[in-house]
Order: sequence, then C-alpha cells, then structure tokens
Amino acid sequence: MEISIVVPVYNSAMILEALCQQITSALSDRDFEVILVNDGSGDESWSVIERISEKSERFKGICLSKNFGQDNAVMAGLHYAKGDYVVIMDDDLQHSPFDIVTLLHEAENGCDVCYADYSERKRQSWWKNIGSILNSKQAEFLLEKPRNIYLSPFKIINRIVVDSIISYKGPYPYVDGLIFRATTSIRQISVQHHERYHGAGNYSLRKSFSVFVKHATGFSVVPLRLATLCGMLTAIAGLILALVYIYQYFVDDKPLEGWTTLVVLVLFMGGMILVSLGMIGEYLGRVYLSINQRPQFVVREITQ
Repeated sequence: MEISIVVPVYNSAMILEALCQQITSALSDRDFEVILVNDGSGDESWSVIERISEKSERFKGICLSKNFGQDNAVMAGLHYAKGDYVVIMDDDLQHSPFDIVTLLHEAENGCDVCYADYSERKRQSWWKNIGSILNSKQAEFLLEKPRNIYLSPFKIINRIVVDSIISYKGPYPYVDGLIFRATTSIRQISVQHHERYHGAGNYSLRKSFSVFVKHATGFSVVPLRLATLCGMLTAIAGLILALVYIYQYFVDDKPLEGWTTLVVLVLFMGGMILVSLGMIGEYLGRVYLSINQRPQFVVREITQ
C-alpha cells in the first residue's frame, strides 16, 4: 500500500461522500486506502461510512465505542493503516484531497513528516486563532518545535514515524508531540485552506481548553518545574519581606500595621499552593490512569 489516509469523523454525515469522491479523484493513479474513524458521532456518520465501505474496498470504517477525542481517533486509524505514507486530515473538506499528492512529493524528497501550512484560514473564530497561536508557542517551549512549523492537522507521515507513534500506549496521546519525539526531519508546504463543506465546526472553547491542558501536561515536566520555581520565588520574596519588617521594627522603630499585608500574603501564598497542588494532581491523575491501563480507544465495529 502506497498511501493510507486517516480521517477522524465526528458528526459529518453530510460531508463524507463528497470527501471520499474527491479523494478518489485526487488519487486515481495511486495505490491508496482511506480509514474513516467514527469518533462517537451523534448523527448518521457511521451509516454513511458503512455505505461507502460497501461500494469500494479502498475505504474502511472503524467505529469507536464513544467519543474519545481527535488524537485518540487518529491513533486508532494509525493502528490499522498499512501505507508506506500516512496522511492525516480533517473530515470537513477544509483540507483539500488534491493537496495530498503535493504532500506526498515533499515526503518522497527526503523528509519524515510534512505539514500543510495555510497562509489564510477560512472562517475561523477569533478564539480558535488565539488557541492556534498558544498551541504553537506551547509546542515551541515544551516540545522544541521549530518556530517556522505550523502544527496543522493536515500532514503526511512516513512509515518509520508512524510505527514510533503507535508504540505509545498512554491514554492521552498527542500526535504532534509524538512526531517531535520521533524525528526532526520535518518540513511544511503552503496549501489553500477551504471553506467548510457543510455545517459548523465541532470544536468548542471547552474542548479546545481541554486539549490545551492535555498537551501541556502529557509530554513535558516543564509545568511542574515552573510550579516549583514559582514556589521558590514566592518563598524568597516572603523571606525578604519578613527581613524588611524586622528591620523597620527594630531599627526604624516603625510600628507595623499587618492586617492588610497578612491578608495579601495569605491569599497570594494560598493561591500559589493551590496552583502547584492542582498541577501535581493533574500529573498524578494521569499516572494513575496509565497504571490502570485506561485504553486510548475501544473499537466497537470495523467494516469488512
């Protein structure tokens, strides 16, 4: 198999047939397969996937038992992908299947991973644009992502990196994080970002924040170190303030009015302690879930 295309699907019943038709047209002279992973959709997406799979052996459907999230759905697809190169793309046709060949040519020219970069993003809410910027900066800081690489969900990965990604067994996978852990041979090419084919996007602000926290705590201990550093700086500031007060009391003979200062210090210190404990608790919770072998995904059904 030359190319496998993994598409996480969530509530996209009205788009899937057009998506598959465009993929077939774009790759008519290639040996390819398409893996459509139904991530607990609430509409008729699975029925559409079954119908598409019945018409062509190139299309395979995987139905997960519930909504596990985009990265988990991608991991499920990667486990079943057979291609020498694997393309990951969204289900809304904002990623054009006709750009797959361009990504493939770039990968064949010697890189392990090639991202699609968009000079302009169509109809994306302001908070989503801010989230993309924060996610990129976070990856630069925590994952040593090159500054010029845009973390697009539309990308092509070679078999060596795919095998490295699927070896990860933790319950909170982050595909881009696993990519940067496996290789530095990464490029990007500019492509056009299209209008969504039908309906509205499925990502809410709550989901985006959840993904941000998962990525921040799943692949780095930097947040823990920042919490420790903040605690040390706060303790030093408290010690210095205590010395200043002692000096004023004994040397300057200046009476101290401590209620305001005490309340401020208690609130500040209490807040720092709670933030640090919350961060530690997040890590301990993930360790607990990993030890208890929480699955990345559960497959309910696979089309034949």
